[in-house]
Amino acid sequence: MQTITTDLVKQTIIKRPADSYKGTYGRIMLIGGNQNFGGAIIMAATAATYSGAGLVTVATDPSNFTSLHAQLPEAMVMDYQNTPQLLALLKGMDVIVIGPGLGTEPGAETVLTTVLTHVTVQQRLVLDGSALTLLAANPQPLPASPIVVTPHQMEWQRLSGLKIADQTPAANQVAAQRLHVTAVVKAHRTTIYAGTQAWRNPGGSPAMATGGMGDTLAGMVGGFLAQFADFNHAILSAVYLHSAIADDLAQTRYVVLPHQISAEIPKYMHHYSQL
Repeated sequence: MQTITTDLVKQTIIKRPADSYKGTYGRIMLIGGNQNFGGAIIMAATAATYSGAGLVTVATDPSNFTSLHAQLPEAMVMDYQNTPQLLALLKGMDVIVIGPGLGTEPGAETVLTTVLTHVTVQQRLVLDGSALTLLAANPQPLPASPIVVTPHQMEWQRLSGLKIADQTPAANQVAAQRLHVTAVVKAHRTTIYAGTQAWRNPGGSPAMATGGMGDTLAGMVGGFLAQFADFNHAILSAVYLHSAIADDLAQTRYVVLPHQISAEIPKYMHHYSQL
């Protein structure tokens, strides 16, 4: 198993061309946030925006509109239950992130199925949180597009069938290959599995043990996938930077909150782009 290095990150996060514009950095839709878990999709969208995605659209429950506009005026918003509008916008996206705060009620499963049946091979798909729980409970075919799943160990147990005690690197790799996904298995030391390759993230701190940390990572992964061509390197760089920021903040904080990481992303990306 390889360790993610700063060299890989600095090769991924490069200086922006002078003649670029918002379309250069990708269009991303984040889908989730029911009436009870609106904060999850707001944190994911915040991370995607601060990661540099060019255009961010959030499909969520209407109860979250006001909070989202107040927290993140850069993002566009729509009702995820408006299927015609969802499909019309979906086809123009480069990256789709689905799952943060989506919930597991029947309406959530309908949204997930709609998305999975309309994603194209040219689009990149991030499956997180509730989307993974729904898929584990009611398996359905995944699209042929590049897919990354971002489960914590219990979600990975449900999705892969591997009990936490059996989640060895070798077993995780076989499961990721069987599912035809890149798997980011979140733990004390997060590991990533893509085809025949596996990586270990060197960072991470107990200060990160708070709700919303995974939503922020999913948003970062989506934001990086929207703008960096190498699929696996974009994922690895997002994972690395997420915990590297938290490790630095934890030097002076007992607890690191997800939105504090998002606020630091542009500064850290600038730093790596200059190396």
